[in-house]
Amino acid sequence: MASTSNPSEEDARLRARIADACHLCERRSCPRFVGFLDEHCQAVARAVLRETGQSSAVFFGGYPDAERVMFGVFPDFMEPDVALFPLVAMQFRYRPSATLSHRDFLGTLLANGVKREVIGDIVCSPGSTVVFVAEEVAPYLADNVRKVGGEGVSIVYPYTEPVAVQREFRELTDTVASPRLDCVVKSAARISREEAARRIEGGFVSLNHMPCESVSAAVTEGDVLSIRGCGRFVVAAVGPQTKKGRYVLKLQQYI
Repeated sequence: MASTSNPSEEDARLRARIADACHLCERRSCPRFVGFLDEHCQAVARAVLRETGQSSAVFFGGYPDAERVMFGVFPDFMEPDVALFPLVAMQFRYRPSATLSHRDFLGTLLANGVKREVIGDIVCSPGSTVVFVAEEVAPYLADNVRKVGGEGVSIVYPYTEPVAVQREFRELTDTVASPRLDCVVKSAARISREEAARRIEGGFVSLNHMPCESVSAAVTEGDVLSIRGCGRFVVAAVGPQTKKGRYVLKLQQYI
């Protein structure tokens, strides 16, 4: 998705694209794809699916548990098949001692004129980074990218080996007066409840990848909380209650 100064306008455009893909899939009896989508955009797309009753849609980013994924919708007579998604993996090889990061690769790809929406996950490890991209831009990148962050790279394309990602979390445990959003934000961000309320009402907090400006919104186990400037958290547990009536809160913070 292209960046705009008005997130609601961006969401409206995405909703139109998803609805259009579903319509064209039904009209032309062939799969249609949109993406790559971040987690917020995925939540918007799922809302459209609920509203339209479309049940033959799949999200896929090239490997299990990908964060950035494409949206694919398939005709009723056709079993959804991730092999049909128009994406490809590219492996960039370089010296293991080089310290290349996600930012280095993203910056290089964008500097070569491709849009963010055609770039999926970037999985870095010593001496090797795998990048998932829309298949139409892969030949161009393979022909034009020779260095990343000043480091010479060689490219294996398409890359067909399994990709595994180890998610790392920091465990946080606290007690809160209530499983309300303002209480949970207070605990996660280590700020006062008044400041937590200001951040929520100011649009700096997302719950399950959607902006939430209600301080009293209920938070439950499995929810994903994003606080601008503080990071992203998974709610591992809410409860049980202590003898003083407070709730034990367990969070996993992405690191």
